[in-house]
Amino acid sequence: MCRDLVILGSTGSIGTQALDIVASHPGRMRVVALAAGGSNLPLLVDQVAQFRPRFVAVAQADPAAITDALRTGGVDPADVEIGVGLSAIVQAAEMLDETGVVLNGINGGVGLEPTLAALASGATLALANKESLVVGAPLVRAACVRPGQVVPVDSEHSAIAQCLASGRHERGLTAARVTGTSEVSRLVLTASGGPFRGKTRADLGSITPSQALAHPTWDMGPVVTINSSTLMNKGLELIEAHVLFDIAPDRIDAVVHPQSIVHSMVTFIDGATIAQASPPDMHLPIALSLSWPERWEDIEPPCVWDQPTSWDFEPVDDVTFPALSLAREAVAASDTHPTVMNAANEVCVDAFLRQELPYLAIVDTVAAVVEQHEGVAEPSLEDILAVQEWAVAEASQRIGAN
Repeated sequence: MCRDLVILGSTGSIGTQALDIVASHPGRMRVVALAAGGSNLPLLVDQVAQFRPRFVAVAQADPAAITDALRTGGVDPADVEIGVGLSAIVQAAEMLDETGVVLNGINGGVGLEPTLAALASGATLALANKESLVVGAPLVRAACVRPGQVVPVDSEHSAIAQCLASGRHERGLTAARVTGTSEVSRLVLTASGGPFRGKTRADLGSITPSQALAHPTWDMGPVVTINSSTLMNKGLELIEAHVLFDIAPDRIDAVVHPQSIVHSMVTFIDGATIAQASPPDMHLPIALSLSWPERWEDIEPPCVWDQPTSWDFEPVDDVTFPALSLAREAVAASDTHPTVMNAANEVCVDAFLRQELPYLAIVDTVAAVVEQHEGVAEPSLEDILAVQEWAVAEASQRIGAN
């Protein structure tokens, strides 16, 4: 069966890999709409020319520039509807029904509204935008119209979803039915450790953006790469796992695994631990999010077992990398403290990349902003947006005074 597909963030890392998978598995998915930020119009036009969606949304671009780019790329603008701005991306997200898949590969808190729109439509949501769950978990929970509507794309959460098939866990956003029954004892997130694994806080005082962007294992966008180096990415993933699988944060562990072969693990109540292993490549979790619960053939080469190999696991250094502890504190504080953590972090990472904030001040500034927040009970979307705006302003003020 050929399913309709909408890709949000089509020119980013997740979107381009998803389209590679669609192209290599003809007849499985039909691309109905593409949405992108607008910073790479030539690539977007190439995607439109190849996959012929009927709708294209661009967050920031002049409509005339889009039309000219389409003509230059050999696409008749009359053959595709064009929308501009966040409202157009939301429009793309709500185009399908329960038979289709919306892949949200947008980066940052701006992905929340498209996530809510996709869920309201009834479509399956392949979610790579972890910030949706960090920023607006109560809203995402309320927006789901059926159990199992959300399928995780992050390799760690995809791994956990696969491992959960070995036991009973009928809770959380990913569950096919929700009964509260569970055989799960703990979730174990693995982390590569980033480029500064083994360093102490004293070693990190003069880190430059180029050093922080030199990830030893994964090829990712700049924001995710910086988050990986500070382990803020793991803090966000801990919150994501808590929301997706309805497991308390104090039952979610994180371990450093530099080889990035074991993507995550689940420990069950009888003492068994199930791990999902595959090479450090995002094609497998992306493909699985499109085909879930089925698997497509020939997505990536499997691990090789006839050659000597070893895997290492180490505890996280919470003194040098306090982001995980900060994430646990944010979840415990209120529904909107994680919102503040994410929004402040986006501002601080951007400032670091512009060399306006020292490396160690990224998480320190985020922690200071989170501490200042009073929390909002049962937040609405308007509350979430207002909290994000406050966090951005507070973080910006602190950066300016740094």
